[in-house]
Amino acid sequence: MQITKDQIAAANGNLAHHDANFNFLAENLSRANVAVDPLVKALADFQVAVPSWALGAGGTRFGRFSFHGEPGSLEQKISDVGILHALTQTAGAISLHIPWDTPTDYTAVRDLAAENGLVFDAINSNTFQDQPHATHSYKHGSLANTDEAIRAQAVAHNLEVVRIGEQLGSKSLTVWLADGTSFPGQRSFQRALAQTEKSVQEIYTGMPEDWSLLIEYKPYEPNFYSTVIMDWGTSFMLANACGDRAYTLVDLGHHLPNSNIEQVVATLMAKGKLGGFHFNDSKYGDDDLTVGSIKPYALFLIFSELVYGMQNNPHNPDLAWMIDASHNIKDPLEDLIQSLEAIQEAYAKALLVDQEALAAAQLDHDVVACQEILQGAYRTDVRPLLQRARLSRGGALHPLEAYRKLKVRTGLIQERGKHTVATGL
Repeated sequence: MQITKDQIAAANGNLAHHDANFNFLAENLSRANVAVDPLVKALADFQVAVPSWALGAGGTRFGRFSFHGEPGSLEQKISDVGILHALTQTAGAISLHIPWDTPTDYTAVRDLAAENGLVFDAINSNTFQDQPHATHSYKHGSLANTDEAIRAQAVAHNLEVVRIGEQLGSKSLTVWLADGTSFPGQRSFQRALAQTEKSVQEIYTGMPEDWSLLIEYKPYEPNFYSTVIMDWGTSFMLANACGDRAYTLVDLGHHLPNSNIEQVVATLMAKGKLGGFHFNDSKYGDDDLTVGSIKPYALFLIFSELVYGMQNNPHNPDLAWMIDASHNIKDPLEDLIQSLEAIQEAYAKALLVDQEALAAAQLDHDVVACQEILQGAYRTDVRPLLQRARLSRGGALHPLEAYRKLKVRTGLIQERGKHTVATGL
């Protein structure tokens, strides 16, 4: 089942209060020579993919706690993303992880996604754990393994994932490599890098010519001494070794504490090599927390560089946006709604940065003015813009509030077979 426009309209109620807030903000922005309509359109057009694995309960190394309403199949996950998209009008894509979510009926899966207004974004491979019926183990690595047969198995899996993605309409493959070491001297750093480069080149060569390869990085975990693709520079180097359609993928949680992520973003976009972006938040490490829940100003600064790059680096490709989170405490749908709101808010504030004034202040070395320009945009309450963008596409004025109301009124949660799943409205 799907959420209807009438249900959303009923949940929205009287829009008089919103209209007053929006008109007040629009008037203030117009005094600053900011056109409101292009802002609303940009926000309405901005779509973020939801990964299939984010719709169930996550976990830690210590445990996993299920919840009432957890989806038990790919079809149910697609329906859940459909709920998110109907309410927010921002989650117009889903990103699958293979083999966790390999379709059994491609036609039915494509049709269900289309019914929910969704497309399939980048598809993700899995060589960080052994798979059923696999000939070889990845205990000591996959694409970087010293055993040629194991590397061949990992390459073959990635190319099979590409074939699956082709049947769904995806156009890019994301490779995250867990290979690394936990002890000094465990293996040769240079040999591991060379083997990885060879493996990703084989994957790249085997992809269709209209596909992109997104190479993710991570400084630690599951290995705690070294990771083969440990930072953006290594990913950038591997992408260059592959070709023009290989790019670096930045995950907000995949950096050491206090890393200047906005500078990383700016550098990659200047070189035309930023291909994807995964949103989350963290306090200490890769916690995969709700976007903007810990460091909202840092998210704004990153978006400021993303917006500048999109406006000034036409040689950089359109980015693949995705939330990458793990839900151990919250209802995943509620958490994802909060994340989508935080992403849109940071994007809207970044669009308000007066780039010409900022450039002039930078050239004049007016550090105070630079700070005032950025913080002036950040302190603006842009929520009426987000609401107007959602309304323009038939979404909910307050998605989280609407979700909770509709869940109670319609019995959103019901039993289905052996699983308790979110079924839609």
